[in-house]
Amino acid sequence: MSLRYQINIRIFLASIAILILGGSVSIWQARNAVSKEVDSSLNLALQLVQLSFSQAQQGNLDIDDWLPRFVSLKQTRHLNIQLKKPDGEIAKFTAGQKHNADAEAPPEWFFDLVSRQYPEAIQQLITADGQQITLIIQADPLDEIAEVWEESCLFFISLLVMTLITFLAVNMAFNKAFKAIAVIVDALKAIELGQYQQKLPDFSIKEYDRIAKAINHMTHVLDAAHKENRALTLHSLEIQEEERQRLSQELHDELGQSLTAIKVMAVTTKSNKAEVERIADAITGICDHLITVVRSMMRNLHPLSLTELGLKASLEDLFNQWTIRNPELKLHLNCSDDVDSLEQKITIQVFRIVQECITNIVRHAQAEQAVIRLEIISQAASEKQLRLQVTDNGRGCEPEKIKMGFGLLGMRERIKSLGGEFHLQAQPQQGTNIIATIPLI
Repeated sequence: MSLRYQINIRIFLASIAILILGGSVSIWQARNAVSKEVDSSLNLALQLVQLSFSQAQQGNLDIDDWLPRFVSLKQTRHLNIQLKKPDGEIAKFTAGQKHNADAEAPPEWFFDLVSRQYPEAIQQLITADGQQITLIIQADPLDEIAEVWEESCLFFISLLVMTLITFLAVNMAFNKAFKAIAVIVDALKAIELGQYQQKLPDFSIKEYDRIAKAINHMTHVLDAAHKENRALTLHSLEIQEEERQRLSQELHDELGQSLTAIKVMAVTTKSNKAEVERIADAITGICDHLITVVRSMMRNLHPLSLTELGLKASLEDLFNQWTIRNPELKLHLNCSDDVDSLEQKITIQVFRIVQECITNIVRHAQAEQAVIRLEIISQAASEKQLRLQVTDNGRGCEPEKIKMGFGLLGMRERIKSLGGEFHLQAQPQQGTNIIATIPLI
């Protein structure tokens, strides 16, 4: 069920409830108004009759002159007055204004809802000529109910018009909102297809405009990350190809030539004059050289010590190699033995990150000292994380001038692939500080 249909249904039900509630209140008020008006007229008529009756006790009341003037009073409307003479003849008088026959009469159900049983008043009077007559006063609320019916009709019409106007206004507002939603959904579909250049326009509705700006910022970040990943992928492919070329060259230069020399020497030993002992020493020397070359290639491809001795020993071996090649750089390793229990997928990534950090320090930092701290931190009873911190006292740089080269991008992607976080801090002449945390499950 669409949101538009649900909203229309709810507005319709709310309108029906408002009409029912408004109608109930209107009928209740109409019933009270009619009752008060009729009771007021009846009470006033009785007071006037009692006042006139007291004058009649003084013998100066002419009923034939008083009664027409009495029934013509506006305050005695809604009353039906009957005069019963001594001979039994009954004369009827309708007090106040007559009901307009052309006016629309209220429906019977409305009359039943707003009317009630009204008492009648009977008063004995003595005319000026000494005759005793009976005055009967009954309520006649038809005029009042007709007026209330007209007022109720106007109230219902006004309420209905207001409901329709509200319904139209709400639908117009939702139509505008739905158009904005359609634009946002189309943009999200384009982003899903990788069209990160898709930008949302500004909206007049403040909330949608904030959503559009948030989505535009997200697409900008995604576009930048997509470009970085694409560049990193191309760089990785280039490194892979260069590594293959280097291996091919080493195989050709080292293994190929050495094997050819061994073959030549082996053929030479078949002759009677061959110096077998000297040739054997040469072959032994060539084989020792090949063993050194193969070990170097294997260490470059994958540090065997990482599998055989663990992460801590591999890092110590790495530090020794760098110290031999760069004696001016003092490297300090602070590493606990617990790191040797880490999974293989984590140890190889941490080893490569430390390797890249030391390479960057040697190439760019111009540092005299670097400290690498690797430890496992317990955050809760069952939560641990691996924390790597690499700090040097090199030249550093302005934080806003830090450029995410392929080395830094590669380290960040390695940490992200393990679900961790990577932070880089640097200040001019205050060195660089790299902190990486990796959750341990």
